[in-house]
Amino acid sequence: VQLQASGGGLVQAGGSLRLSCVVSGRTFSSYTMGWFRQAPGKEREFVGYVSRSGGRTTYADSVKGRFTISRDNVKNTVYLQMNSLNPEDTAVYYCAADRQNYGSSSRYEYDYWGQGTLVTVSS
Repeated sequence: VQLQASGGGLVQAGGSLRLSCVVSGRTFSSYTMGWFRQAPGKEREFVGYVSRSGGRTTYADSVKGRFTISRDNVKNTVYLQMNSLNPEDTAVYYCAADRQNYGSSSRYEYDYWGQGTLVTVSS
């Protein structure tokens, strides 16, 4: 299983970006999909996840109301729509797949990871 994240870039505070993560293979719809981020000098932290069907999402408090995760099980793609960005959102963003569908905020429950895409928010 390979995950390829894209869509990062430089954006001004208050702006928006949409990240995408394409997953190889025919089992995408069987995975809970998560997004994490890691800022320079900090631990990798949970952003949110979406259930296999896309019907349920959970977010970290720091992004709730600003970020939205969705998925397209035909295109094997999960999305992270980020609005009202601020400089504290600057980080490398990673998508991850959870085979066991724990629906967890712990990075240790995720089995497959993408390479990350850098988001930089300027003030």
